[in-house]
Amino acid sequence: MHTLINAIGNTPLVHVPLASSSTIYAKLEYLNPGGSVKDRSAQFMIEHAEQSGLLKPGGTLIDASSGNQGIASAMIGAAKGYRVIITVSQKVSQEKMQTLKAYGAHIVICPATDFIDDPESYHSVALRLHKETPNSFMPNQYFNPLNAQAHYTSLAPEVWQQSKGKITHFFAGAGTGGTITGVGRYIKERNPDVKIIAIDSVNSYRATNGNPKPYAIEGMGIDFDSPVIDYSVIDEILTVKDADAIGMLPKLAHTGFLVGPSSGAVAYAAQAYAQKHMKETDHGVMIFGDSGRAYLSKGFYEQISPTALRPTRSELRHSNT
Repeated sequence: MHTLINAIGNTPLVHVPLASSSTIYAKLEYLNPGGSVKDRSAQFMIEHAEQSGLLKPGGTLIDASSGNQGIASAMIGAAKGYRVIITVSQKVSQEKMQTLKAYGAHIVICPATDFIDDPESYHSVALRLHKETPNSFMPNQYFNPLNAQAHYTSLAPEVWQQSKGKITHFFAGAGTGGTITGVGRYIKERNPDVKIIAIDSVNSYRATNGNPKPYAIEGMGIDFDSPVIDYSVIDEILTVKDADAIGMLPKLAHTGFLVGPSSGAVAYAAQAYAQKHMKETDHGVMIFGDSGRAYLSKGFYEQISPTALRPTRSELRHSNT
């Protein structure tokens, strides 16, 4: 019998008309039941916890999330009958907050901090709640290697099979590093020549050498030293400004792709990179991690938009890793 949870995955891979002579496809991860790529990691970590006895019937799921991991946990928790507590940063969109509430999750709103180990950060608060709550499980996506293993097991084989092994470049936003690491590792094992390219915020902890600044993009940005991310499988990290990521959103929407800010950053970076470094015969694949419907209240899509995706002068900073 096909259940809600085993409907996660098998999302389509479709061509995106970027301003590039090479062919670039997007994996539409917003078509997962919970609306994002995080459905995969949440399912994998929760089911692993069940199988290993870390999560028992009647238990409580607790996690820190920029929204999508929390939404995925809340959806799965609702389907499986768990109580769910999600800690979030106050910069999370109202749509994400309302979605968490709709699934029945209890939300704890925390201040937006510069460092993940700040006692008031949403990650620190989640750890504290986990310690205080009997029979609770915290997937801890930021420090759990199973985060990357989830994408190695689920997302990566789909990317490889749907591209018929012709993929030459893979682009994904990096936050926890789970997606880029899991998919990158799988693809490198099959073809070491494929370029694995991570997208980061220009204001992140990594990009600023430990001096992060606030940024608007949710769900993307390497903001701490994490054991999840494996830099050895990443060929290059591209940094993107808020304005460039958000400026891409109405352009994508006017071609039918209503996606979130991290996907705007990935598309901007992929387009700029392709214009400089990719050949006509190359095949790029990028991850569209979630839908723009989760951000409509932020006004990102109301800018005056050209009717087509035109080449944009790249303001990316490149750093080899």
